[in-house]
Amino acid sequence: MALIEMIMPKMGESIFECTVLNWLKNVGDTIEADDMILEVATDKIDTEIGASHSGVLKQFLVQKGETAEIGKPICIIETDTVEETKISKKEEIQITEIEKLVENPGGIKVELLTNATTSNGNVANRFYSPLVLNIAKEEGISSVQLNAIVGTGLEGRVTKDDIFAFLKQSETSSQVTQTAPTISESVSANDQIVEMGRMRKMIAERMVESKRISPHVTSFVEADMTHAAIWREKVKSKFKQDTGENITFTPILIEAVVKAIKDFPNINVQVEGNNIIHKGRINIGMAVALPNGNLIVPVIHDADSYSLIGLTKKINDLTNRARNNKLKADDLADGTLTVSNIGSFGNIAGTPIIVQPQVAILAFGVIQKKVSVIETPLGDTIGIRKKMIISGTYDHRVVDGSLGGQFLKRVSDYLDGFDLEKKLF
Repeated sequence: MALIEMIMPKMGESIFECTVLNWLKNVGDTIEADDMILEVATDKIDTEIGASHSGVLKQFLVQKGETAEIGKPICIIETDTVEETKISKKEEIQITEIEKLVENPGGIKVELLTNATTSNGNVANRFYSPLVLNIAKEEGISSVQLNAIVGTGLEGRVTKDDIFAFLKQSETSSQVTQTAPTISESVSANDQIVEMGRMRKMIAERMVESKRISPHVTSFVEADMTHAAIWREKVKSKFKQDTGENITFTPILIEAVVKAIKDFPNINVQVEGNNIIHKGRINIGMAVALPNGNLIVPVIHDADSYSLIGLTKKINDLTNRARNNKLKADDLADGTLTVSNIGSFGNIAGTPIIVQPQVAILAFGVIQKKVSVIETPLGDTIGIRKKMIISGTYDHRVVDGSLGGQFLKRVSDYLDGFDLEKKLF
Protein backbone atom coordinates (compact mmCIF):
# COMPACT_ATOMS: atom_id res chain seq x y z
CA MET A 1 0.00 0.00 0.00
CA ALA A 2 1.12 3.56 -0.65
CA LEU A 3 -0.33 6.93 0.17
CA ILE A 4 -0.09 9.34 -2.74
CA GLU A 5 -0.56 13.08 -2.60
CA MET A 6 -2.49 14.15 -5.70
CA ILE A 7 -1.11 17.47 -6.94
CA MET A 8 -3.30 20.18 -8.43
CA PRO A 9 -2.34 20.05 -12.14
CA LYS A 10 -1.30 23.02 -14.25
CA MET A 11 -4.31 24.70 -15.82
CA GLY A 12 -2.73 27.11 -18.26
CA GLU A 13 -0.55 30.17 -18.41
CA SER A 14 -1.10 32.80 -15.68
CA ILE A 15 -3.37 30.50 -13.64
CA PHE A 16 -1.83 30.00 -10.21
CA GLU A 17 -4.84 28.99 -8.16
CA CYS A 18 -8.44 27.87 -8.44
CA THR A 19 -11.48 27.42 -6.21
CA VAL A 20 -12.87 23.98 -5.35
CA LEU A 21 -16.54 24.09 -6.35
CA ASN A 22 -17.39 20.53 -5.45
CA TRP A 23 -15.84 17.15 -4.72
CA LEU A 24 -17.47 14.62 -7.06
CA LYS A 25 -16.30 11.63 -4.95
CA ASN A 26 -16.50 10.98 -1.23
CA VAL A 27 -13.76 9.95 1.19
CA GLY A 28 -13.62 6.15 1.13
CA ASP A 29 -14.70 5.85 -2.52
CA THR A 30 -12.72 3.60 -4.84
CA ILE A 31 -11.55 5.57 -7.87
CA GLU A 32 -9.77 4.87 -11.13
CA ALA A 33 -7.05 7.00 -12.67
CA ASP A 34 -8.61 9.83 -14.71
CA ASP A 35 -11.99 9.51 -12.97
CA MET A 36 -13.38 13.00 -12.50
CA ILE A 37 -13.15 13.60 -8.76
CA LEU A 38 -13.60 17.36 -8.30
CA GLU A 39 -14.92 20.44 -10.03
CA VAL A 40 -12.92 23.66 -9.84
CA ALA A 41 -13.28 27.23 -11.03
CA THR A 42 -10.56 29.52 -12.29
CA ASP A 43 -10.92 33.09 -13.49
CA LYS A 44 -11.40 31.66 -16.98
CA ILE A 45 -13.41 28.45 -16.76
CA ASP A 46 -15.18 25.85 -14.65
CA THR A 47 -13.73 22.40 -15.25
CA GLU A 48 -13.45 18.91 -13.78
CA ILE A 49 -10.18 17.37 -12.63
CA GLY A 50 -9.34 13.69 -13.08
CA ALA A 51 -7.66 11.48 -10.47
CA SER A 52 -3.91 11.05 -10.86
CA HIS A 53 -3.93 7.47 -9.52
CA SER A 54 -6.27 4.53 -8.99
CA GLY A 55 -7.08 3.57 -5.41
CA VAL A 56 -9.15 4.74 -2.45
CA LEU A 57 -9.77 8.41 -1.75
CA LYS A 58 -8.53 8.81 1.81
CA GLN A 59 -8.56 12.53 2.59
CA PHE A 60 -9.42 15.95 1.18
CA LEU A 61 -6.62 18.46 1.73
CA VAL A 62 -8.64 21.32 0.25
CA GLN A 63 -12.29 21.67 1.14
CA LYS A 64 -15.22 22.85 -0.94
CA GLY A 65 -15.07 26.62 -1.34
CA GLU A 66 -11.37 26.83 -0.51
CA THR A 67 -8.54 27.88 -2.81
CA ALA A 68 -6.30 25.21 -4.34
CA GLU A 69 -2.89 26.27 -5.58
CA ILE A 70 -1.41 24.86 -8.76
CA GLY A 71 1.34 22.36 -7.92
CA LYS A 72 0.15 21.84 -4.35
CA PRO A 73 -1.50 18.69 -2.86
CA ILE A 74 -5.30 18.61 -2.89
CA CYS A 75 -6.11 15.09 -1.66
CA ILE A 76 -4.58 11.78 -0.57
CA ILE A 77 -5.14 8.53 -2.48
CA GLU A 78 -4.28 5.10 -1.09
CA THR A 79 -3.03 2.87 -3.87
CA ASP A 80 -2.42 -0.86 -4.07
CA THR A 81 1.04 -0.30 -5.49
CA VAL A 82 3.89 -1.23 -3.25
CA GLU A 83 6.13 1.77 -3.50
CA GLU A 84 7.75 4.33 -1.34
CA THR A 85 5.19 6.78 0.00
CA LYS A 86 5.09 10.01 -1.92
CA ILE A 87 3.59 12.11 0.82
CA SER A 88 6.00 14.97 1.24
CA LYS A 89 6.72 15.97 4.83
CA LYS A 90 6.37 19.68 5.15
CA GLU A 91 8.92 21.45 7.23
CA GLU A 92 7.71 21.14 10.80
CA ILE A 93 6.10 24.29 12.07
CA GLN A 94 6.33 24.76 15.77
CA ILE A 95 3.72 27.23 16.88
CA THR A 96 5.04 28.89 20.00
CA GLU A 97 1.80 30.56 21.04
CA ILE A 98 -1.25 30.64 18.74
CA GLU A 99 -4.52 32.36 19.53
CA LYS A 100 -3.66 32.28 23.22
CA LEU A 101 -6.30 33.94 25.33
CA VAL A 102 -4.66 36.17 27.86
CA GLU A 103 -6.75 37.80 30.55
CA ASN A 104 -5.66 41.37 31.18
CA PRO A 105 -5.89 43.13 34.55
CA GLY A 106 -9.29 44.55 33.68
CA GLY A 107 -10.70 41.10 33.11
CA ILE A 108 -11.06 41.56 29.31
CA LYS A 109 -9.82 38.68 27.21
CA VAL A 110 -7.44 39.67 24.39
CA GLU A 111 -6.71 37.27 21.50
CA LEU A 112 -3.02 37.18 20.63
CA LEU A 113 -1.39 35.60 17.57
CA THR A 114 2.37 35.24 17.86
CA ASN A 115 4.94 34.38 15.21
CA ALA A 116 5.26 30.80 13.99
CA THR A 117 8.81 29.48 13.85
CA THR A 118 10.32 26.79 11.66
CA SER A 119 12.43 23.93 12.91
CA ASN A 120 15.59 25.98 12.40
CA GLY A 121 14.25 28.83 14.52
CA ASN A 122 13.56 31.34 11.72
CA VAL A 123 10.28 33.23 11.40
CA ALA A 124 8.15 31.56 8.75
CA ASN A 125 7.51 33.77 5.70
CA ARG A 126 3.92 34.22 4.60
CA PHE A 127 3.27 32.75 1.16
CA TYR A 128 1.92 34.98 -1.62
CA SER A 129 1.09 33.74 -5.11
CA PRO A 130 2.66 35.54 -8.12
CA LEU A 131 -0.81 36.84 -9.05
CA VAL A 132 -1.31 38.44 -5.62
CA LEU A 133 2.18 39.95 -5.65
CA ASN A 134 1.59 41.39 -9.12
CA ILE A 135 -1.70 43.02 -8.07
CA ALA A 136 -0.06 44.41 -4.93
CA LYS A 137 2.73 45.89 -7.03
CA GLU A 138 0.33 47.44 -9.55
CA GLU A 139 -1.82 48.95 -6.77
CA GLY A 140 1.11 50.22 -4.69
CA ILE A 141 0.25 48.09 -1.68
CA SER A 142 3.16 48.04 0.75
CA SER A 143 4.49 44.87 2.38
CA VAL A 144 3.17 46.10 5.73
CA GLN A 145 -0.33 46.51 4.26
CA LEU A 146 -0.11 43.15 2.48
CA ASN A 147 0.86 41.38 5.70
CA ALA A 148 -2.14 42.95 7.44
CA ILE A 149 -4.69 41.57 4.96
CA VAL A 150 -6.67 38.67 6.37
CA GLY A 151 -6.41 35.72 3.99
CA THR A 152 -9.39 33.48 3.22
CA GLY A 153 -7.44 30.97 1.17
CA LEU A 154 -5.87 27.68 2.16
CA GLU A 155 -3.96 28.01 5.44
CA GLY A 156 -4.93 31.68 5.64
CA ARG A 157 -3.26 32.64 2.38
CA VAL A 158 -4.23 35.86 0.66
CA THR A 159 -6.20 35.36 -2.58
CA LYS A 160 -6.87 37.87 -5.33
CA ASP A 161 -10.41 38.29 -3.95
CA ASP A 162 -8.94 39.24 -0.55
CA ILE A 163 -6.71 41.88 -2.10
CA PHE A 164 -9.55 43.29 -4.24
CA ALA A 165 -11.74 43.44 -1.12
CA PHE A 166 -8.93 45.31 0.68
CA LEU A 167 -8.68 47.81 -2.19
CA LYS A 168 -12.44 48.31 -2.24
CA GLN A 169 -12.55 48.82 1.50
CA SER A 170 -9.69 51.31 1.33
CA GLU A 171 -11.42 53.23 -1.45
CA THR A 172 -14.70 53.28 0.48
CA SER A 173 -12.97 54.50 3.63
CA SER A 174 -11.24 57.34 1.78
CA GLN A 175 -14.51 58.50 0.24
CA VAL A 176 -16.78 58.16 3.26
CA THR A 177 -16.34 61.76 4.44
CA GLN A 178 -17.14 63.09 0.97
CA THR A 179 -20.21 60.90 0.38
CA ALA A 180 -21.70 61.05 3.87
CA PRO A 181 -23.53 64.40 3.48
CA THR A 182 -25.33 63.38 0.28
CA ILE A 183 -26.91 59.96 -0.18
CA SER A 184 -27.87 59.13 -3.77
CA GLU A 185 -31.15 57.26 -4.15
CA SER A 186 -29.99 55.17 -7.10
CA VAL A 187 -32.46 52.34 -6.45
CA SER A 188 -36.17 52.93 -6.84
CA ALA A 189 -39.13 50.74 -5.96
CA ASN A 190 -39.38 49.47 -9.55
CA ASP A 191 -35.71 48.46 -9.80
CA GLN A 192 -34.53 44.89 -9.45
CA ILE A 193 -31.21 44.12 -7.79
CA VAL A 194 -29.51 40.98 -9.11
CA GLU A 195 -26.14 39.89 -7.75
CA MET A 196 -23.50 39.10 -10.36
CA GLY A 197 -22.90 35.42 -10.99
CA ARG A 198 -19.45 34.05 -10.25
CA MET A 199 -18.41 33.99 -13.91
CA ARG A 200 -19.62 37.55 -14.48
CA LYS A 201 -17.65 38.69 -11.42
CA MET A 202 -14.53 37.06 -12.87
CA ILE A 203 -15.08 38.73 -16.24
CA ALA A 204 -15.58 42.09 -14.55
CA GLU A 205 -12.38 41.70 -12.53
CA ARG A 206 -10.39 40.74 -15.64
CA MET A 207 -11.71 43.67 -17.66
CA VAL A 208 -10.86 46.19 -14.94
CA GLU A 209 -7.47 44.55 -14.40
CA SER A 210 -6.64 44.71 -18.13
CA LYS A 211 -7.47 48.42 -18.37
CA ARG A 212 -5.37 49.06 -15.28
CA ILE A 213 -2.36 47.15 -16.64
CA SER A 214 -2.35 48.23 -20.30
CA PRO A 215 -2.75 51.67 -21.89
CA HIS A 216 -5.31 50.81 -24.57
CA VAL A 217 -5.21 52.40 -28.03
CA THR A 218 -7.64 51.43 -30.81
CA SER A 219 -7.21 51.90 -34.58
CA PHE A 220 -9.70 51.24 -37.38
CA VAL A 221 -9.45 50.12 -41.00
CA GLU A 222 -12.06 49.17 -43.60
CA ALA A 223 -11.63 45.89 -45.45
CA ASP A 224 -13.23 44.90 -48.75
CA MET A 225 -14.82 41.50 -48.18
CA THR A 226 -16.39 41.22 -51.64
CA HIS A 227 -14.09 38.48 -52.98
CA ALA A 228 -14.18 36.51 -49.73
CA ALA A 229 -17.99 36.70 -49.64
CA ILE A 230 -18.36 35.60 -53.29
CA TRP A 231 -15.93 32.69 -52.75
CA ARG A 232 -17.68 31.52 -49.57
CA GLU A 233 -21.08 31.60 -51.25
CA LYS A 234 -19.67 29.59 -54.15
CA VAL A 235 -18.09 26.81 -52.05
CA LYS A 236 -20.27 26.52 -48.93
CA SER A 237 -22.58 23.78 -50.27
CA LYS A 238 -19.71 21.61 -51.51
CA PHE A 239 -17.75 22.38 -48.35
CA LYS A 240 -20.63 21.06 -46.24
CA GLN A 241 -21.01 18.01 -48.48
CA ASP A 242 -17.31 17.10 -48.46
CA THR A 243 -16.42 17.93 -44.84
CA GLY A 244 -19.69 17.87 -42.92
CA GLU A 245 -18.88 21.35 -41.63
CA ASN A 246 -20.45 24.76 -42.16
CA ILE A 247 -17.93 27.36 -43.28
CA THR A 248 -18.44 30.79 -41.74
CA PHE A 249 -16.39 33.96 -42.22
CA THR A 250 -14.48 33.31 -38.99
CA PRO A 251 -11.85 30.91 -40.43
CA ILE A 252 -11.30 33.29 -43.35
CA LEU A 253 -10.72 36.16 -40.91
CA ILE A 254 -8.41 34.15 -38.66
CA GLU A 255 -6.40 32.93 -41.64
CA ALA A 256 -5.74 36.58 -42.58
CA VAL A 257 -4.76 37.40 -38.98
CA VAL A 258 -2.28 34.51 -38.87
CA LYS A 259 -0.65 35.66 -42.11
CA ALA A 260 -0.35 39.22 -40.80
CA ILE A 261 1.21 38.00 -37.53
CA LYS A 262 3.89 36.23 -39.54
CA ASP A 263 4.59 39.52 -41.31
CA PHE A 264 4.66 41.46 -38.03
CA PRO A 265 5.82 39.02 -35.33
CA ASN A 266 6.34 41.84 -32.82
CA ILE A 267 2.57 41.91 -32.34
CA ASN A 268 2.74 38.32 -31.04
CA VAL A 269 4.39 39.21 -27.74
CA GLN A 270 3.65 39.47 -24.04
CA VAL A 271 4.95 41.71 -21.28
CA GLU A 272 6.43 40.38 -18.08
CA GLY A 273 7.78 43.12 -15.84
CA ASN A 274 10.38 44.99 -17.89
CA ASN A 275 10.78 42.10 -20.33
CA ILE A 276 9.08 41.49 -23.67
CA ILE A 277 8.44 37.80 -24.39
CA HIS A 278 8.35 37.01 -28.10
CA LYS A 279 6.01 34.05 -28.38
CA GLY A 280 7.20 31.17 -30.52
CA ARG A 281 3.67 29.92 -31.26
CA ILE A 282 0.71 31.65 -32.86
CA ASN A 283 -2.26 30.80 -30.63
CA ILE A 284 -5.42 32.68 -31.59
CA GLY A 285 -8.12 33.19 -28.98
CA MET A 286 -11.64 33.71 -30.29
CA ALA A 287 -14.38 35.26 -28.20
CA VAL A 288 -17.52 33.11 -28.01
CA ALA A 289 -20.82 34.43 -26.62
CA LEU A 290 -22.52 31.91 -24.34
CA PRO A 291 -26.31 31.37 -24.06
CA ASN A 292 -26.29 32.92 -20.57
CA GLY A 293 -24.84 36.18 -21.93
CA ASN A 294 -21.31 35.62 -20.66
CA LEU A 295 -18.22 35.47 -22.86
CA ILE A 296 -15.46 32.88 -23.06
CA VAL A 297 -12.29 32.78 -25.15
CA PRO A 298 -11.15 29.32 -26.33
CA VAL A 299 -7.79 29.18 -28.09
CA ILE A 300 -6.73 27.74 -31.46
CA HIS A 301 -3.21 26.57 -30.64
CA ASP A 302 -0.66 26.72 -33.48
CA ALA A 303 -3.24 28.34 -35.73
CA ASP A 304 -0.63 28.70 -38.48
CA SER A 305 -0.44 24.91 -38.83
CA TYR A 306 -4.05 24.59 -40.05
CA SER A 307 -5.44 24.73 -43.56
CA LEU A 308 -8.69 26.64 -44.07
CA ILE A 309 -10.56 23.36 -43.71
CA GLY A 310 -8.67 22.55 -40.53
CA LEU A 311 -9.37 26.00 -39.12
CA THR A 312 -13.07 25.60 -39.88
CA LYS A 313 -13.27 22.26 -38.08
CA LYS A 314 -11.31 23.54 -35.09
CA ILE A 315 -13.38 26.72 -34.79
CA ASN A 316 -16.68 24.84 -35.04
CA ASP A 317 -15.52 22.30 -32.46
CA LEU A 318 -14.39 24.92 -29.93
CA THR A 319 -17.54 27.01 -30.45
CA ASN A 320 -19.86 24.04 -29.94
CA ARG A 321 -18.02 22.83 -26.84
CA ALA A 322 -17.94 26.36 -25.41
CA ARG A 323 -21.71 26.74 -25.74
CA ASN A 324 -22.28 23.30 -24.19
CA ASN A 325 -19.86 23.85 -21.29
CA LYS A 326 -17.52 21.10 -22.54
CA LEU A 327 -14.28 23.06 -22.75
CA LYS A 328 -11.22 21.96 -20.80
CA ALA A 329 -8.72 24.27 -19.13
CA ASP A 330 -6.16 23.61 -21.88
CA ASP A 331 -8.66 24.93 -24.45
CA LEU A 332 -8.39 28.36 -22.82
CA ALA A 333 -4.66 28.47 -22.14
CA ASP A 334 -1.72 30.21 -23.79
CA GLY A 335 -3.47 32.54 -26.23
CA THR A 336 -1.15 35.07 -27.90
CA LEU A 337 -3.71 37.28 -29.72
CA THR A 338 -7.51 37.37 -29.61
CA VAL A 339 -10.22 38.09 -32.19
CA SER A 340 -13.89 38.91 -31.68
CA ASN A 341 -16.51 38.74 -34.42
CA ILE A 342 -18.87 41.47 -33.21
CA GLY A 343 -20.42 41.61 -36.67
CA SER A 344 -22.47 38.55 -35.73
CA PHE A 345 -24.46 40.91 -33.45
CA GLY A 346 -24.90 43.49 -36.21
CA ASN A 347 -22.26 45.81 -34.73
CA ILE A 348 -20.31 48.05 -37.12
CA ALA A 349 -17.19 48.48 -34.98
CA GLY A 350 -15.98 48.30 -31.40
CA THR A 351 -13.09 48.99 -29.05
CA PRO A 352 -12.32 45.59 -27.49
CA ILE A 353 -10.40 45.12 -24.24
CA ILE A 354 -7.12 43.21 -24.36
CA VAL A 355 -6.96 39.71 -22.87
CA GLN A 356 -3.98 39.80 -20.50
CA PRO A 357 -1.09 39.11 -20.86
CA GLN A 358 -1.56 39.55 -24.63
CA VAL A 359 -0.89 42.92 -26.26
CA ALA A 360 -3.50 43.04 -29.04
CA ILE A 361 -7.10 42.13 -29.85
CA LEU A 362 -9.07 42.57 -33.08
CA ALA A 363 -12.81 43.08 -33.53
CA PHE A 364 -14.50 42.36 -36.87
CA GLY A 365 -17.65 44.36 -37.61
CA VAL A 366 -20.69 43.45 -39.70
CA ILE A 367 -20.22 43.04 -43.46
CA GLN A 368 -22.30 45.68 -45.25
CA LYS A 369 -22.97 46.61 -48.86
CA LYS A 370 -21.58 50.06 -49.59
CA VAL A 371 -21.27 52.35 -52.58
CA SER A 372 -17.53 52.54 -53.26
CA VAL A 373 -15.03 53.98 -55.68
CA ILE A 374 -13.40 51.09 -57.56
CA GLU A 375 -10.04 51.58 -59.19
CA THR A 376 -9.62 49.84 -62.57
CA PRO A 377 -6.94 49.96 -65.31
CA LEU A 378 -9.40 52.06 -67.32
CA GLY A 379 -10.06 54.52 -64.51
CA ASP A 380 -12.18 54.87 -61.41
CA THR A 381 -15.77 53.72 -61.32
CA ILE A 382 -18.59 53.51 -58.79
CA GLY A 383 -19.85 50.14 -57.63
CA ILE A 384 -21.37 48.17 -54.75
CA ARG A 385 -18.83 46.42 -52.50
CA LYS A 386 -19.13 44.41 -49.31
CA LYS A 387 -17.16 46.26 -46.65
CA MET A 388 -16.24 45.54 -43.04
CA ILE A 389 -14.58 47.66 -40.36
CA ILE A 390 -11.79 46.02 -38.39
CA SER A 391 -10.79 47.58 -35.10
CA GLY A 392 -7.51 46.71 -33.42
CA THR A 393 -6.79 47.52 -29.79
CA TYR A 394 -3.18 47.26 -28.69
CA ASP A 395 -1.05 47.74 -25.58
CA HIS A 396 0.73 51.05 -26.10
CA ARG A 397 3.50 50.07 -23.67
CA VAL A 398 5.05 47.86 -26.33
CA VAL A 399 3.03 48.39 -29.52
CA ASP A 400 3.26 51.85 -31.01
CA GLY A 401 0.97 53.35 -33.63
CA SER A 402 3.23 52.33 -36.50
CA LEU A 403 3.28 48.63 -35.64
CA GLY A 404 -0.37 48.51 -34.60
CA GLY A 405 -1.51 50.37 -37.70
CA GLN A 406 0.61 48.41 -40.16
CA PHE A 407 -0.46 45.10 -38.69
CA LEU A 408 -4.14 46.05 -38.88
CA LYS A 409 -3.75 47.24 -42.47
CA ARG A 410 -1.99 43.98 -43.43
CA VAL A 411 -4.96 41.97 -42.12
CA SER A 412 -7.20 44.14 -44.28
CA ASP A 413 -4.91 43.70 -47.32
CA TYR A 414 -5.11 39.90 -47.08
CA LEU A 415 -8.91 40.09 -46.97
CA ASP A 416 -9.07 42.66 -49.79
CA GLY A 417 -6.95 40.41 -51.98
CA PHE A 418 -8.74 37.14 -51.20
CA ASP A 419 -8.24 34.66 -54.06
CA LEU A 420 -11.51 33.97 -55.86
CA GLU A 421 -9.96 30.79 -57.29
CA LYS A 422 -8.75 29.49 -53.91
CA LYS A 423 -8.77 25.70 -53.79
CA LEU A 424 -9.97 23.79 -50.75
CA PHE A 425 -8.06 20.59 -51.43
